[in-house]
Amino acid sequence: MTEPHYVQDPRAHPGLRVIAMIEAIKGLLALSAASGLELLGPIPLKRWVHDLIERFQLEPNHGAMAWLANAINPDSVHLAAAAVGTYAVLHLIEAWGLWRDKAWASWLGCIAASIYLPFDLYALARHPGWVSLAVLGINVLVVWVLARDLFKRRS
Repeated sequence: MTEPHYVQDPRAHPGLRVIAMIEAIKGLLALSAASGLELLGPIPLKRWVHDLIERFQLEPNHGAMAWLANAINPDSVHLAAAAVGTYAVLHLIEAWGLWRDKAWASWLGCIAASIYLPFDLYALARHPGWVSLAVLGINVLVVWVLARDLFKRRS
């Protein structure tokens, strides 16, 4: 029994459409975060980190939160906004490509989701639970759907 030839109609691939919508949401959220970083600037962010340090009674001169409070300045905020903006644009381009059933988008998504898998396994080992397992399962499902799409394109 042979597989039918690959159907070029994007509507024939609902899995790609679902992944495209998720990637678009991630891209829009990241774009909002990048815009928020630029609009807020360093002063409210620094105040927010100091409030967290006080609220959770953390050491104000040592540790990750103290380092973060000291690292926040106009240049670092612009750099963080640029990095988050780049992440957003990448996800929006991937979403567009998956929605339009482009092979390069399946490659991009498959590689990007595969990069997260070792981190998901580490998180599951360090913090076993249904959340870690669900995140791992979703990423495995995304890689499987995109890899299956690429495989079908080759046959």
